[in-house]
Amino acid sequence: MIENLQRRLKIFTWHIHGSYLFYLSQGPYDIYIPVTTPVREGYYGRGETFPFGSNVIEVPAEEVKDMSFDCILFQTNNNFFKDQYELLSPEQRMLPRIYLEHDPPWQQPADSLHPVTDPDVLMVHVTAFNKLMWHNVNRRVEIVDHGVMPASAPYTGELERGIVVVNHLHQRGRKLGADIYDQVSHTVPLDLAGMGTAPYGGLGEVLHPQLPQFIGRYRFFFNPIRYTSLGLAVLEAMMLGMPIVALATTEYTTVIRDGYNGFIHTDIDYLAGKMKLLLADKDLARELGDNARTTAQQRFSINRFTQRWLQIFESAIGTKKHHYEKEDSIYQ
Repeated sequence: MIENLQRRLKIFTWHIHGSYLFYLSQGPYDIYIPVTTPVREGYYGRGETFPFGSNVIEVPAEEVKDMSFDCILFQTNNNFFKDQYELLSPEQRMLPRIYLEHDPPWQQPADSLHPVTDPDVLMVHVTAFNKLMWHNVNRRVEIVDHGVMPASAPYTGELERGIVVVNHLHQRGRKLGADIYDQVSHTVPLDLAGMGTAPYGGLGEVLHPQLPQFIGRYRFFFNPIRYTSLGLAVLEAMMLGMPIVALATTEYTTVIRDGYNGFIHTDIDYLAGKMKLLLADKDLARELGDNARTTAQQRFSINRFTQRWLQIFESAIGTKKHHYEKEDSIYQ
């Protein structure tokens, strides 16, 4: 390990996905995020939704360029192509850089060249599926599976209903499965939670700290999404001990085993039938839910996640130092 990694690392990033930032902040490093007045996307600061620890540090946007960091973590194209030139000094822009890609390509999956083509940027995908679909040309491309906290509430399954948690489901349309939710909800009792859902008959937003206790009363968790990344809400439900019903698409095929920790298929009628089975058989729901918790604990533990990120940060910083040392040796 290089000498300057004996202290806590100082990572600069933006507040993009609050729940991801919260889980990322559980690691042994300090995270600095910019804030503006009024707030705007990426510049929210800590906010009031998540119980961030003292290692998530707000920095007024105009002061960022005067600070010292070890690494820059980009999370959106706007961060990479615009924000860094407005916020960071030329010296900061030469720091080790990591691009965290949260999503699969939206247009042409197999042929989409990732916009960030700088070979010196370490590309990190949150699922193997995302890495598979993007055409990456970076010198290094890594995968960091999600990590979620142990459940803070019990699964009871007392409500003979299923729960769906998707922000702005109907505004986002078929990709997120709005039509599938509408179709299934005609024959299976389902509730929909998330930002922007109230105008469409949903329950509206449930704040992240209250979400485990809220959804744990439902018999099962249904994920109607056709094409997106692996949802943290699904993994949080699994950690509670909830059985999952999901479409056999994207990374879900490597997480959900049909009949073991939930039900997964591309046939909507098949899934609707299994939902009715779970409503009728609470013991089966609990058995599958227990298996879902085991899956989540084994693959998506928060300790594994933060240790993996620490390795990524250390590797990026060490590689950058080594690169500079090699360049310097040319002139010796």
